[in-house]
Amino acid sequence: MAGDQSQAIDAAAEADEVAAVDLGSNSFHMIIARPEESALRTHDRLRESVRLAAGLDDDKQLSAEARQRALACLERFGQRVRELPQGAVRAVGTNTLRQSRNAREFLSEAERALGHPIQIVSGYEEARLIYLGVAHSIADDDDRRLVMDIGGGSTEFIIGEHFVPREMESLHMGCVSTTQRFFADGGITDKRLRNAEIAARRELEPISDRYRRLGWERAIGASGTIRAIERCLRENGWTTNGIDIRGLEKLRRALMKAGDIKRLRLNGVGAARAEVLPGGLAVLLGAFRQLGLEHMEAADGALREGLLLDLIGRIRHTDVRTESIDAMAERYHVDADQARRVARSAEYLRRQVADDWALETATARDTLNWAAWIHEIGLDLSHSQYHKHGEYIVRHSDLAGFAREEQQVLAILIRAHRRKFPRNAFRDLPGDWQQHSIRLAVLLRLAVGLHRARSDEPLPSLTLKASDRKLTVRFPAGWLEDNPLVEADLNEEAGYLEAAGFRLKIAED
Repeated sequence: MAGDQSQAIDAAAEADEVAAVDLGSNSFHMIIARPEESALRTHDRLRESVRLAAGLDDDKQLSAEARQRALACLERFGQRVRELPQGAVRAVGTNTLRQSRNAREFLSEAERALGHPIQIVSGYEEARLIYLGVAHSIADDDDRRLVMDIGGGSTEFIIGEHFVPREMESLHMGCVSTTQRFFADGGITDKRLRNAEIAARRELEPISDRYRRLGWERAIGASGTIRAIERCLRENGWTTNGIDIRGLEKLRRALMKAGDIKRLRLNGVGAARAEVLPGGLAVLLGAFRQLGLEHMEAADGALREGLLLDLIGRIRHTDVRTESIDAMAERYHVDADQARRVARSAEYLRRQVADDWALETATARDTLNWAAWIHEIGLDLSHSQYHKHGEYIVRHSDLAGFAREEQQVLAILIRAHRRKFPRNAFRDLPGDWQQHSIRLAVLLRLAVGLHRARSDEPLPSLTLKASDRKLTVRFPAGWLEDNPLVEADLNEEAGYLEAAGFRLKIAED
């Protein structure tokens, strides 16, 4: 299945190096580290200004030029990590790829260039990973922190304590998008800066009261824009410790004095960063004023460090995705006994057909297990059409750890676990996900059907055989006669599957 990093988890655990790749809206970053017993030792970093967001047109299509810049960068990154085992590299796309309508086509080319799978993460997941990276890069204490990360197309705000994020938001503003909107021709004026700042404050307005009520003791900035501004203020003598509003105002006046992006010459700001500095400064000023910030420190950790830490967690079998599924099951009052029955039988069936149906991977195992645990969450809303309610909940929830396509697969499996088989729903998935997901859905349906009585009475020692579109489920002699309701349910299921192009045969020894 696409992005099957779990498939090679054992090989990744033995790898000398692991890597994280961040396909950001402004820059692409790669960080390579050597896992040690209790830490990660970073020994290589690469960064290239790709300006992917600048290549997104009004129809949300990535331009050929932007795609070429991105692919050339990933080719260079790939030269460094292509020999690492699958599962030892985690690569993610962020806001621009979330918005792009031709992202799927680009990702196929991008994965070939890098030599490893690339996933698109939600703004919520991006915020979680940013906080994880920041929290591990600063001294741990009891303070509540506000973490802010200005990207090329989005800005994340997270309130957390220790290593746990408590509140997360991803807003549609960034250094590239704001610069394009207000400073497209390069001109910098007081009015343009003021309008850009007001736009940032308006974007923040719906969350600012809630965030201020929660409060924080430390404000921490992450990633290139904030670090560049902090370095600029310090090297120009406008601050001695971090970022404050007086230093930002001095930087604002310096931008107005330059009058044009091409004429910006500031200590601590390279040429590539200067191109998007007006937009980044406006976003930061808007946040300072709307949230009432007085001081912000700059952290070294960010999304790519969070990616590495999350990857190491998966390799060492502490996967936050399982925690997300458990939390969702609890929130929607799932019948844990029934979920456990269905999950156990679904896995039993998967193992029997794993070779014939190419479902031997850890991703197939985990995805089926997660779907089994939450297939009934829609019952918390309504018994009628609960599988459709469950699909909606999963598709639109913030699930920590899940990439966009992983969450989409889960939603479709839940939609498909009963009644008419929604064959067309699988066509929205990437091509290499479709067949595997359809087969997982068939197994989930059989497991659900076998446990419709919701009884703790153990199932008999049944067997399942599968070819391409034919399944045979075989029971001990006489068992079906003693359990006519199960036989009736399976016969009804055979009709549903026949309409989907599968033939289900029910037999006895």
